[in-house]
Amino acid sequence: MARPQPPPWGHAAFLLCLLGIGRAIEIPMDLPQPPTITKQSVKDHIVDPRDNILIECEAKGNPAPSFHWTRNSRFFNVAKDPRVSMRRRSGTLVIDFRSGGRPEEYEGEYQCFARNKFGTALSNRIRLQVSKSPLWPKENLDPVVVQEGAPLTLQCNPPPGLPSPVIFWMSSSMEPITQDKRVSQGHNGDLYFSNVLVQDMQTDYSCNARFHFTHTIQQKNPFTLKVLTNHPYNDSSLRNHPDMYSARGVAERTPSFMYPQGTSSSQMVLRGTDLLLECIASGVPTPDIAWYKKGGDLPSDKAKFENFNKALRITSVSEEDSGEYFCLASNKMGSIRHTISVRVKAAPYWLEEPKNLILAPGEDGRLVCRANGNPKPTVQWMVNGEPLQSAPPNPNREVAGDTIIFRDTQISSRAVYQCNTSNEHGYLLANAFVSVLDVPPRMLSPRNQLIRVILYNRTRLDCPFFGSPIPTLRWFKNGQGSNLDGGNYHVYENGSLEIKMIRKEDQGIYTCVATNILGKAENQVRLEVKDPTRIFRMPEDQTAKRGTTVQLECRVKHDPSLKLTVSWLKDDEPLYIGNRMKKEDDSLTIFGVAERDHGSYTCIASTELDQDLAKAYLTVLGRPDRPRDLELTDLAERNVRLTWIPGDDNNSPITEYVVQFEEDQFQPGVWHDHSKFPGGVNSGVLQLSPYVNYQFRVIAVNEVGSSHPSLPSERYRTSGAPPESNPGDVKGEGTRKNNMEITWTPMNATSAFGPNLRYIVRWRRRETRETWNNVTVWGSRYVVGQTPVYVPYEIRVQAENDFGKGPEPDTVIGYSGEDYPRAAPTDVKVRVLNSTAISLQWNRVYSDTVQGQLREYRAYYWRESSLLKNLWVSQKRQHASFSGDRLRGVVSRLFPYSNYKLEMVVVNGRGDGPRSETKEFTTPEGVPSAPRRFRVRQPNLQTITLEWDHPEHPNGILTGYSLRYAAFNGTKVGKQMVENFSPNDTKFTVQRADHVSRYRFTLSARTQVGAGEAVTEESPAPPNEAYTNNQADIATQGWFIGLMCAIALLVLILLIVCFIKRSRGGKYPVREKKDVPLGPEDPKEEDGSFDYSDEDNKPLQGGSQTSLDGTIKQQESDDSLVDYGEGGEGQFNEDGSFIGQYTVKKDKEETEGNESSEATSPVNAIYSLA
Repeated sequence: MARPQPPPWGHAAFLLCLLGIGRAIEIPMDLPQPPTITKQSVKDHIVDPRDNILIECEAKGNPAPSFHWTRNSRFFNVAKDPRVSMRRRSGTLVIDFRSGGRPEEYEGEYQCFARNKFGTALSNRIRLQVSKSPLWPKENLDPVVVQEGAPLTLQCNPPPGLPSPVIFWMSSSMEPITQDKRVSQGHNGDLYFSNVLVQDMQTDYSCNARFHFTHTIQQKNPFTLKVLTNHPYNDSSLRNHPDMYSARGVAERTPSFMYPQGTSSSQMVLRGTDLLLECIASGVPTPDIAWYKKGGDLPSDKAKFENFNKALRITSVSEEDSGEYFCLASNKMGSIRHTISVRVKAAPYWLEEPKNLILAPGEDGRLVCRANGNPKPTVQWMVNGEPLQSAPPNPNREVAGDTIIFRDTQISSRAVYQCNTSNEHGYLLANAFVSVLDVPPRMLSPRNQLIRVILYNRTRLDCPFFGSPIPTLRWFKNGQGSNLDGGNYHVYENGSLEIKMIRKEDQGIYTCVATNILGKAENQVRLEVKDPTRIFRMPEDQTAKRGTTVQLECRVKHDPSLKLTVSWLKDDEPLYIGNRMKKEDDSLTIFGVAERDHGSYTCIASTELDQDLAKAYLTVLGRPDRPRDLELTDLAERNVRLTWIPGDDNNSPITEYVVQFEEDQFQPGVWHDHSKFPGGVNSGVLQLSPYVNYQFRVIAVNEVGSSHPSLPSERYRTSGAPPESNPGDVKGEGTRKNNMEITWTPMNATSAFGPNLRYIVRWRRRETRETWNNVTVWGSRYVVGQTPVYVPYEIRVQAENDFGKGPEPDTVIGYSGEDYPRAAPTDVKVRVLNSTAISLQWNRVYSDTVQGQLREYRAYYWRESSLLKNLWVSQKRQHASFSGDRLRGVVSRLFPYSNYKLEMVVVNGRGDGPRSETKEFTTPEGVPSAPRRFRVRQPNLQTITLEWDHPEHPNGILTGYSLRYAAFNGTKVGKQMVENFSPNDTKFTVQRADHVSRYRFTLSARTQVGAGEAVTEESPAPPNEAYTNNQADIATQGWFIGLMCAIALLVLILLIVCFIKRSRGGKYPVREKKDVPLGPEDPKEEDGSFDYSDEDNKPLQGGSQTSLDGTIKQQESDDSLVDYGEGGEGQFNEDGSFIGQYTVKKDKEETEGNESSEATSPVNAIYSLA
């Protein structure tokens, strides 16, 4: 977090005011005054020949001045040339070429004269030149032949242009020429090679000139290089050699200067311009350049190194920059130096420029024209554009070198004086008039201004005035008699009042009074003091990963009477608030931080008077940039050194580098990890395999993630060798009963070690020790046919290439194919453990009957029937596996109270053998599953109704149900109650003890074995008391009584209307053949009960319900136990237990009559009465 020093607006305004304080007093434009030049073209005026020419000259004066021009010191008659015109109320010349003409005809030196009756003012001498971009002369260039390692200069020699063109070098295909310490362009436009290498002839070289005004680029015919070399360029071992020059047979030599020539030179520079010194040297290896100044240090604040240290630039040169500079060119063979003597000259520059002189009659004054330069400039005075010597004599005027003194000035002394100071490097021309006036004081600013300033700032109150003689000015505060000057106040000559530090007590009304012998004038300024704007909670520096959210705080305190604006900068540029950003009054939030969000953020809190700044830096941690410039060195048969230049770590240190390789023989285009190196290194030795054409790339890894892979290195092929290993994962397995398939994992490119990789496969039967069979295979499998069933074989697989065989392989045992087992387990015994599990025991089969590898014994079993009558069961076959050569096992997860059958088989890799004899067994009774669809309902506040269905799996004969329940209110639990029901009961009603407590119910079914799984439900939460009271007391509510009265009144009005219409014989609709009774009303529950069923829109079970058409239907039950039987009426066993499906017949009573919802509407009731 940082608080940059804000530009305090009070201070900035004060500095501007001080600049104004030093200016000459201006005469109001309503008073007579000589001309003053206000705008003019530059001295060296270069114009585009395609445009009209504009030479500016504007002036003010009273009366308004007239203008005329000279060209090459002779009067220029504007009226005689139809192409030339002068702008209205201005002296600006416009030369129009739309109707033809050559701009070059108007080149020359122009000067503007502005004249009224009080004098004449002059512009600078304006040198008009037309921009030129001449064509490059066509020439045929022979190829440049040069020995490798020799220096070379390709000369550009561009055509002279105005202004000078910008030079750059490209190939003829417009590709830029890469420049570096060895190859670079000089300031004169030539291309210098410190030493030529053979790769320099891969392109041609063309000099290009870009002309500013015409925006055109001209290209010189390209140079073609032919480099004589001792070694071809594609010899990669020499290219990567650490001492490349000696490896290529290039002789090393000491540096020598290509530019400038010799050991010393001199250079002249004008004061205020840039000094550019240049040294370009040749040598092998390429020399380094260093710069020094004799007898002192280089000016660090102005000196800059350019063009790979071959150029030294010193900006805005002054006299102290003169002296001797020298450049030192050095390489390992030696060094040389070149000394440049710098002389600083100067065109004239002002020490004191003459200013307008305003005098009252009889006053004295002076004009001073003081300048310096090297050589010393001369001063020439003129009056109204004529040399002072040829002007009429004036006894009140005295010339003393660079000063003109006026004594007892009179009205006749009014004129414009020119001072021209010049030397061989340039000139300065200044106008200053002498005006003699007799004017009482006057105020020039609006009256009663309001000035608002910030507490503790320095400020200034202006009171511009004029008068002749120059009035004196005094300041007063709040009408007090004492003059304000001294202490915290300071009054300047132009009348401005400076308050050095504003305090609260400085607020008030300030009066300025200007007085001279002709009278006085005054003005008032009201000063208001405001509190400063301050950021009291500044944004803090933060570090964030990509994708996270960052918030930068900026809380501000300011004067409440000023409007506050908070804005943000990023990297000192206005911040664009996009979709990912949210700007609030006191913070900036960035969502999903990205790498482009990295940088500085500045909060600017500003009012119309001041501002405060606070800056914080957001560091975004990103994946590193890809490494670059991979280079292979130290090339050997089995290793190589790989070097790279790390990319930017994007603010998260690189932890490791992953080197990957690709080969173009076995898997071209597929990259494999080779090595990993710590993040602090940029090179590593890579171990290589024989006969691989390697290509490498590098990936940088940091805490955020991995970079993109680098561009691949050049390829490097290693020599071949016999394999040093054999294929792995060798197996022999049968795919049929009479074969054996031998497979292995093929060797990759880095283990092949040579061309034509192949495999020698050997096999023989293990028991017989017969001779080895062998075959040569190019793939990764071989099938041996006509084998006995499941016999062991010894197998060997050996790698071989064109350089030889691999080491002796290991022996692997494989087996030929399997056949189905021939025998089934015998003497299978079943013992019932409990209602859901049995144990099995059997005798082992003989190994020769397995005909393969014994995988498991397997028991197939299925549920034949249930002991419950009429209960359908699934007879889907299931199995249980017993791995290995086991003789016993357990089958679990059976259904209780059921009849089962079971068979056993032997299983090998081919499949199942024959089945054993079928065994039958019966599981005993068990506990039932949980009752289904347990529902708790609350029809009213007094009762709770429970309903449930029979268990899905009775697992025996149901003997009844057990219900446990208790009331609870928060953490308080009441006494637990227990209810037992017969197997036929599926409903129960609980009377509530109070209207507040809830109930928790737990229900389970029972068989003779015991209680089964329980299900728990809770009663609904009771409605709140207010809602209940509203429902119970609705008939006593005022709004309900009012509604009923309104309905009754409406019915009465309708009845009256109908009777009136009938008495008048009018017709009205009558429902014929409908007997609609008037009396009945829909039955309604008056007790305010509610159905709290957890099933939407379901009626209360076992009750009655009024239908929409007014009929009363008996509530129907949808309960069913169809899962417990296969049709028929509900049945009970002899002991009274429920065993079958029960059914409740649905009595659908047909109701008579034509009840309709229309019968209850008031209009229908009226029709019925009628």
